[in-house]
Amino acid sequence: MIVDAHQHLWTADYAWLAAPELAPIRRDYTVDDLRLRLSAAGVDRTVLVEAGRCSADETYEFLATALDTPEIAGVVGWASLTDPALRDTIEGYQAAPGGHLLVGIRDQVQGQADDYLMAPAVHAGLRTIADLGLVNELVVTESQLPSVVFAASAIPSTFVLDHLGKPRSFEPWRVSAAQLAALPNVVAKLSGLVTEVDDIRPYVLEAVDLFGPERLMFGSDWPVCELVTSYVDVKDRLVSALGAEPSDIFAGTAIDTYGLELTR
Repeated sequence: MIVDAHQHLWTADYAWLAAPELAPIRRDYTVDDLRLRLSAAGVDRTVLVEAGRCSADETYEFLATALDTPEIAGVVGWASLTDPALRDTIEGYQAAPGGHLLVGIRDQVQGQADDYLMAPAVHAGLRTIADLGLVNELVVTESQLPSVVFAASAIPSTFVLDHLGKPRSFEPWRVSAAQLAALPNVVAKLSGLVTEVDDIRPYVLEAVDLFGPERLMFGSDWPVCELVTSYVDVKDRLVSALGAEPSDIFAGTAIDTYGLELTR
């Protein structure tokens, strides 16, 4: 069993895709496209993650898609962490068709100030997500990692760090990653690295040393990865860096962290 803990679907009209450098991935990516990649890479299940539309409609659509797509074992939906109606929004997702497949919530924190995750209103949102039995998924930049340490230290929730925090320079990233790894409620994804750094191996090996395989997950970050390379090559590069396909990284951590249903 191999689980891809981080993939997206989108249509060509997503606003953020208008940037000129994103032209190679400015098209519709469908379940049929996903299935072709999964088959080629030998991947069995995925977690579908909000794709930057920043709309509740996207989450409802993704839940319905997951309900009809056995390969999609869970959905990380979108919600604003500072929305006064956050609880109502999430409970609406959970009551919708496919709502039982909602496993986490993610806001686009990477677009906020470096200290965003230190704000009391944001902490209230993170607590609401945890209270509703969901994972707090964080897409952040390297410069925001100290604020992730602050939030994860203060809030009794499972935090999932996407893309290892988008490292840019090894030593500053390593310092923050070590602080995060010291917190038992933080899990990290070995995802999105091919679009952030030229050589993923040092970051992968350091992450394994810091977090251990039991707190790391494989994620393709497809279709974003297609800016650099193919779905299959992303998986192959990670296997090469690790020297094997550890069962925790390639399945067990995602299954345990998200409580994935694999029997459909």
